[in-house]
Amino acid sequence: MKAPTNAPQTRPKRLSESAFAWLLIAPAMLFIAIIVAWPLAETLRLSFTDTRIGPNFSYVGMENYQDLAESRKFKQTVWRTFYWMFLSVGLKLVLGLIGATLLNAAIPGRALFRILVLPPWVIPIAIGMIGWLWLYNGAFGLLSGVMQYVGIVDKSFEFLAYKQSAFYSAVVADVWVGVPMVTLFFLAAMQGVNRDLYEAAWVDGASRWYRFRRITIPQIMPVIVSMSLLSAIFTFNSFEIIWILTEGGPRSATTTMIIDSYKTAFSSRKFGEGAARTIVIVCLLGLFSVAYLWLLNKVSKYYGTK
Repeated sequence: MKAPTNAPQTRPKRLSESAFAWLLIAPAMLFIAIIVAWPLAETLRLSFTDTRIGPNFSYVGMENYQDLAESRKFKQTVWRTFYWMFLSVGLKLVLGLIGATLLNAAIPGRALFRILVLPPWVIPIAIGMIGWLWLYNGAFGLLSGVMQYVGIVDKSFEFLAYKQSAFYSAVVADVWVGVPMVTLFFLAAMQGVNRDLYEAAWVDGASRWYRFRRITIPQIMPVIVSMSLLSAIFTFNSFEIIWILTEGGPRSATTTMIIDSYKTAFSSRKFGEGAARTIVIVCLLGLFSVAYLWLLNKVSKYYGTK
């Protein structure tokens, strides 16, 4: 029989909490580094070159950015992009808020109406925009036919053939795609509001408008803030809608910064200049997001204290 040994038993070492946390987020960090950080760094490098098709290129420093700063056409594109974004997002928020309020009301067939809101969001954008192309067509489009029947126009009207009509037609199509998501998010937020607040206000004789303004809006303000920022970023970066409808035309009337970057890089094969435009987009979106969050945080605090 062996005598017991007094040698201490070794235990496996445990990872510290911080090391374990880093180990858990390492895959996500690696994914972000490969999918986001590396392409962004490569784009930044290309923006300082005159890269075109072929292996030969040279570094030109800030020349691409200087050309953008002096380009009147690019400044118009920037203004047009922000106008497109603010107009589209504003309509999405207003219509989404109205739609969510109606869908939150106790009306017969409410479940059916909630289902009918989904198709613009569920249908692939390409298929939806083909449908809008048919609607906007002057020869056999429904909208042009209705306008002729009512007497608004004397002959067929091509919505996408004129600068102003093409721009606002693209806005309408973008709003059609984005309103369902905003509506559903607002509806979910409204259903989370405590019903006791409405009952107490109703007992005190508060009108529906007063209850909506002083109870509903303050309670769902965090969702409004989040959806405003997300919708703004999605709209700013919208590509498929404009490209399928007009490809940025007519005469650059619907050319936003995303369309302009794509045309410069892939249509004109000026990859360096296209990369510089992309970096400008990233910087503008970053500055806009910071300013937007700061402003809406102030608004949220204002509603929360009243």
